[in-house]
Amino acid sequence: MQVTSFYPVLMVDDVAATAQFYRDVLGFVTTFEADWYVSLRFDGGELAILDHRHETIPAGFRRPVTGLLLNVEVPDATAEHERLVGAMELVERLPLRDEAFGQRHFIVEAPGGVLIDVIEPIEPSEEFAAAYAGGATAGR
Repeated sequence: MQVTSFYPVLMVDDVAATAQFYRDVLGFVTTFEADWYVSLRFDGGELAILDHRHETIPAGFRRPVTGLLLNVEVPDATAEHERLVGAMELVERLPLRDEAFGQRHFIVEAPGGVLIDVIEPIEPSEEFAAAYAGGATAGR
């Protein structure tokens, strides 16, 4: 298989509100918009939002997304924490913290119960440094 693109599609109840969140909070821009589907893009990625009731979804699978965590890498997690949790008052599900495996991060809740893990790569502890392929660590 020759993959030419790969991106998540979130099946949600409220397409418009969900798309607006990703535009306002993460800076995505719209590349296609209908009442049942919105395609969003930013420099480096793509995301689509789909009404979970749409007929293109096979019967038995027409339900909103659950159990999804989206990772968003940023240069400064502390600044983003102040912006998203402090100024925008998003619901924080994991407070800002440093992890031995090489992340400074926090998690907020997006519409529909999707979790957004805002991550700044940092140097991992010696214990975890060896787990990185090819010795790649923070600042990959």
